[in-house]
Amino acid sequence: MNRRGFVLAGAGALAACHRDRRPRLNVFNWSSYIDPKSIEKFSQDFGVHVRYAVYESNEEMLAKVMTGNSGWDVVFQTHSRIPPMAHRGLIAPLDHRWLPDLHHLDAAFQRPVWDPALQWGVPYMWNGTGIAYSQSLQPAPRTWADLWSDRLRGRLTMLDDPEDVIGACLLKAGLPFGDNDSAALGRARTEAIAEKRYIRAYLNAEVRDQLVAGDVLAAQMWSTTAQQALNAQQASRPLAFVYPEEGFPLYCDNAVILAESRRRELAHRFLNFLLRPEIAAANATVGETATCNASGRMLLPASDRDSVVLYGTPEILKRGTWPTAPPPDAQRFRDRIWTEIKAA
Repeated sequence: MNRRGFVLAGAGALAACHRDRRPRLNVFNWSSYIDPKSIEKFSQDFGVHVRYAVYESNEEMLAKVMTGNSGWDVVFQTHSRIPPMAHRGLIAPLDHRWLPDLHHLDAAFQRPVWDPALQWGVPYMWNGTGIAYSQSLQPAPRTWADLWSDRLRGRLTMLDDPEDVIGACLLKAGLPFGDNDSAALGRARTEAIAEKRYIRAYLNAEVRDQLVAGDVLAAQMWSTTAQQALNAQQASRPLAFVYPEEGFPLYCDNAVILAESRRRELAHRFLNFLLRPEIAAANATVGETATCNASGRMLLPASDRDSVVLYGTPEILKRGTWPTAPPPDAQRFRDRIWTEIKAA
């Protein structure tokens, strides 16, 4: 998922790594997902060098860590990938003795459905998928079905993400977002191919500027990217965002420690550092994201803390669902369907 922009590596010039005698921690994260000053502060507070790099999708990260010899200590994994990674022995169980600040997490993330005991990861940031649109569209879109429309021909984008696109098609058809029945997935393929006549492109974060400029009228979009678009909108082209009435997916990225790490205590110190309220607030501010840290959220300006785009409302969130990883056979079928959709 291309959800974020680029962040520079922190804690010293990479070119000088071979001369740096401090302990080193290797952190691999989504781009634009941390305040660079946080990396610098951790380095200073703990006397370590942080080797920091970024990726743009779960698949990119997994391709590196699946070998068990990637060289990374900490990665940030979307919630649905945690159970399969734990099953494959790729991530280490957490030692809560080294995580005294877990109590700062929002109640919703202290016992999440994908990891009720927080055995494998620390919830970090979260988002949902909805529709960002120009307010010139009247009536405004309120459902996924509203995107199958001639008025959007050539000015609509969908995410370049099979889970989100197939899920939206399932919801439009009145089926569950994560339905893995072959007949249901076949229906989703039919819906997706029918929608292609209206679609300008399948794009992720890069559509934000096109939406702001008015070239795109509606876009399936992650809430984080939508908030960034709203922050950059022009007065002459006002934008809005809606979580569709049929339902929508929610995603949480979690900081996990790889089983291959030989620096597990230091890795725990880093995860606990991220739980500091002031650090969580700074990271959410820079990334324009929703933090899982309740104490950190309270430090944000009201405009960020109360953003319905980022945090929804209790009523909105009732329509959300936390997707789970499909069984292998279903995932292969979904991959084939996605290839067919893109090629149609």
